[in-house]
Amino acid sequence: MNDAHRKTRLRHLIATDYGKAADFARATGISKARVSQMTGDSEPFGEAAARKIAQDLDLDENWFNYTLPTPKEAANTSRQADHSTTERCLPKFLDTISDISTGTDHQVAEFESPSYLRNDDSSEDGSSIVINQYDVGGGMGNSRLLLSEQPGVIRKWEVDRKWVDANVPNYTSIANLSIVTGFGPSMRPMFNPGDPLLVDRGVRSVTHDGIYFFRIGDEGYIKIIQRVPSFDGSQMIFRVISKNTDYPPFDISPKAADFEILALVLTVWKSDHC
Repeated sequence: MNDAHRKTRLRHLIATDYGKAADFARATGISKARVSQMTGDSEPFGEAAARKIAQDLDLDENWFNYTLPTPKEAANTSRQADHSTTERCLPKFLDTISDISTGTDHQVAEFESPSYLRNDDSSEDGSSIVINQYDVGGGMGNSRLLLSEQPGVIRKWEVDRKWVDANVPNYTSIANLSIVTGFGPSMRPMFNPGDPLLVDRGVRSVTHDGIYFFRIGDEGYIKIIQRVPSFDGSQMIFRVISKNTDYPPFDISPKAADFEILALVLTVWKSDHC
């Protein structure tokens, strides 16, 4: 990611969680002159410096290279999710996914900037937004993506912008959101066949561990993908993991000809039958 992006993210962090540059300097112990250099246009804010500051602030070391939530934004999202789960017989909204290696919770996708910083063609607050079913026949010639054991499908959702802002903070753009109906038992207990999954079609590569919708040949999968070094350490490969332990993990090369990332799974709603 370039220097300008890192500066933009630092300015956003300061404005969102600290208020002013002076408050940020006071809270972090970084000199005002250094903060001015990092946020200004004349001096660089390099990769090494960004990683060091991210670590000092207990952020992901790549925080300034991506568009992840600030601590305050993540806390607000967590409170909204907690509020949505107060009724036992409503579907359970899952807005975080357990970290594969440590068991801690983290956001599963890049965080889009607040609406007042966006420059896209998104609908205004309150207007109707239609999120359609993922087209399993698109982009594969005349073949159709096979989703085994899919108990019917959810055709579309119609929501307003406030719902998106409250429930889906992590996406590349509204136009890239799609619904995939859960299929097969391999990801139980995270979700069941027939449960709705919201995916982001704007994510077409594995930049971090997470849950992805992908294909191998014409077979569709929804699995955890973890980036791990190959046996000889010469390259990174993908370890494909199911939540259901009856399904053993397997490895695949990112360069496999019949392998394609279709979307990142942002959120899932797990059915809880009363």
